[in-house]
This record gives sequence, structure tokens and C-alpha cells, in this order.
Amino acid sequence: MKGINSINELKEVFKTNSTVWLLLYKNGSEQSDCAFANYQKVTAENSDVSLFYGNVAEVRDIHPEYGISSVPTLLKFEQGTVRKIIKGCHQAEQFKAMISENAFVSASKDENKPQKNVVVYTTPTCSWCTTVKRHLDANEVRYREINVAADAKAAEAMVKKSGQQGVPQTEINGQIVVGFDKTRINSLLGIN
Repeated sequence: MKGINSINELKEVFKTNSTVWLLLYKNGSEQSDCAFANYQKVTAENSDVSLFYGNVAEVRDIHPEYGISSVPTLLKFEQGTVRKIIKGCHQAEQFKAMISENAFVSASKDENKPQKNVVVYTTPTCSWCTTVKRHLDANEVRYREINVAADAKAAEAMVKKSGQQGVPQTEINGQIVVGFDKTRINSLLGIN
């Protein structure tokens, strides 16, 4: 993981790396500090991936260039072109899944408790999706996250199941919950 200090330095990085991940954050902001700490954990395990960061309090020419108005924001560049924009603080496992482009699966403390089949359909810019995931994490519910913005077939399957395009959608043992309907989610999962 390496710091980027200007748009020109970033453009130089593009010349030698076909795929680049860049976390824009603001040091001292709770969400940004959370994102930076978790992003750092990912870099320790992914030395073969081009991971960079820029503090917008010091680097002022990158975020306007790409229309980024809030941080923390993770950008994926391919051949110097933005391909993904992921906002907010995520768990290290979620960042790792995004970077490796795998689905994220939450862990559960109680492995003996029978688990329900839970799938959360999300997009990177959806704040309610983050709320659903945090609620499931807080209640130690294992789930699989599918980013429908990155997977057109999964998006089609989601719409086919629910008749809705909006996210979040949570599938619990075949039952679909559109949005963050905490009461219904808790009822289906047996959360008191």
C-alpha cells in the first residue's frame, strides 16, 4: 500500500499498473479512519495487488478529477479509467472480497446454532445495504453478499425473485425482504 500525493503521480501509476485500487479518505474522520484501518488489513494479505491511498486533506486534485464528493471512497481503475466506486467504511473481509471480486460471507460466533440461508443483494453506494449488513453482523447472522451492480445475472435473478429492482434485498430461506424491514428480518431469523 502506497500513498498518492497528486493526480500526476496517480497517472504515472496507471502507466505501470493495469488495475489500481485507490482509497480516498480524510484522516481524523471516524468513517475514513475506519475504512483506512480495514483497507490496511487487506494490503497485508494482497501484496500482488496495486493498492494505493490518498488523504483528501493533503491531496486536493484527485477527488475533483473523478467527481468524488464524499469520503471514504474506494476507486477501482482499469487502464486508467474508473470502473468501480465504493463508498463508506467496510469490514476488512468486505474490502478483500471487493478487491478479489468474490462474494463476502460473514462469520458467525456460534457454529453449533443452525444457520438460515441468508443472501443480501447490495450495491456499493447503498447506505441501507450497509445498515442491513451491520444489523446482521451485530446479531451474528452468517450471510452471503452479492453486489448486483457488478453482477448482471445476479441482478436479473434478484428481480425475478422479488419483482423489485431496489436494494437492499435480503433473502432468508427463500423469503425476500425488500429494504431494511428490521421487524420482518428479525422475525424470519428468530432474532428477539
